[in-house]
Amino acid sequence: MRRVVFALLPDCVMLDVAGPAEAFRIANQRVPGAYTVEFTAPMARMRTSIGLELTGLGRLPRDVEAGSLIVLPGLPSAALDFDAESTRMVTKWLQGLAHQEATLVCVCAGALLAGRAGLLSGRDCTTHHAHTDDLRRVAPDARVHDNRIFVEDGGIYTSAGITAGIDLALYLIGRDLGPKVAADVAREMVVYVRRAGADPALSPWFLYRNHLHPVVHRVQDAVTMHPASSWSASALARVGCTSPRHLARLFAEHAGCSPLDYVQRVRVTLARELLQRTDLGIERIAERSGFSSAQQLRRVWRRWERGSPRESRSGVALGVADS
Repeated sequence: MRRVVFALLPDCVMLDVAGPAEAFRIANQRVPGAYTVEFTAPMARMRTSIGLELTGLGRLPRDVEAGSLIVLPGLPSAALDFDAESTRMVTKWLQGLAHQEATLVCVCAGALLAGRAGLLSGRDCTTHHAHTDDLRRVAPDARVHDNRIFVEDGGIYTSAGITAGIDLALYLIGRDLGPKVAADVAREMVVYVRRAGADPALSPWFLYRNHLHPVVHRVQDAVTMHPASSWSASALARVGCTSPRHLARLFAEHAGCSPLDYVQRVRVTLARELLQRTDLGIERIAERSGFSSAQQLRRVWRRWERGSPRESRSGVALGVADS
């Protein structure tokens, strides 16, 4: 179970709070007990950006367990006052957590509070496009990036804007519980699942999943759960309870790729992860990823990736091949 602590300030943007909180709630439905969510603030009662009053808020915790998530929502520009007593209290609290092994998740202008607390010094970060210059002033030693959905550096996540908090929550859920759970949560919320940050491309675990067609999702779920299975066109069609020709039409219309292209992308992604995270030999990786041989892995790899599997293992930066 991972503890999720929302640290709120008066006039906090309600969607910064509700969006990620809903994502964690739905994740708990899929994997019971995965998260415990609590809402804390310098005071027990306060108003949010939309005028809704929150009551029964807990105190800012003195200590948090290793691995906990501290979520810091943003405030509208007009409400952001570093000299306000509540803001000073949260800033001091954040400074006290600096040496604890928790993950800080800043939504939108929440990054400015982290910057004010000195937590972004020397780190890569981002925030809402209207606040990037403000963040550079508040944290002059930080490396502030424009046009990013979110950025991670040293266990501190910063996100670009209001709905980007949902993207970041989905990413964290995918990291903790797996890409299928993240995709299920996104589908329940009827939002896109996007990979962002400094990654050069969308992850195939999430790519092609921005649709609501149940047959295509069912086939994609089966492939991501068992990438190394023998996925012929007919086998995929049996999962979808349709014909290979009709399944191909459904994939083209709703996912923007063919069923077999999807299988290849998932298998190459799995192979890349095994190359980077294990010491397995290339033949064993090919087998575990669903390829008949290392030679087939290399041939399919060239279609979707730049460089070679060997370069991926050695840490050479790769992007998705142009197609």
